Amino acid sequence: MEWPLNIDPQQILLHWMNFAILTGGLYFLLYKPVKQFMEKREAHYRDLEEQAEDKLARAEQLQAEAQAKLEAADDEIHDERMRAQQAASDAAQEQLAQAEEQARRIVAKAQAEAEQSKERALRESQKEMRELAAKAAKKLAARPGEDFFDQFLDLTEGGGAHEGR
Repeated sequence: MEWPLNIDPQQILLHWMNFAILTGGLYFLLYKPVKQFMEKREAHYRDLEEQAEDKLARAEQLQAEAQAKLEAADDEIHDERMRAQQAASDAAQEQLAQAEEQARRIVAKAQAEAEQSKERALRESQKEMRELAAKAAKKLAARPGEDFFDQFLDLTEGGGAHEGR
């Protein structure tokens, strides 16, 4: 039997067998190694991705720890600043109290000195008055016949208004 277009079924069957052998050979020679290579590559990239995720998680953990440490340091700095301000305030209050005590002592000393000066001035003026009175009495006793009061006034005023009489 003759097939149209000179097609021989035996030739077609042989070509199909050659194609099947070629496909099988290429499958074992190329497809399996390429598939294994691709699986290894996929596993390698999966491992890299897992490592990257682990590193990212570790970095986030380190960042959280660093943030916690920073917040703790900020709290500690704030507490230390408050203690320093309190210490400075206490020192200022103590210095103020010392200054007030010193001012009180200075004022008391000045008042005592003023009182002593006043008493000394009073004693000196009384002494001068006694001396003047004694001098006036001597002078009055030396001038007989005049009114003692007028004589006293003349002596104390320096002989002003009553001398003309």
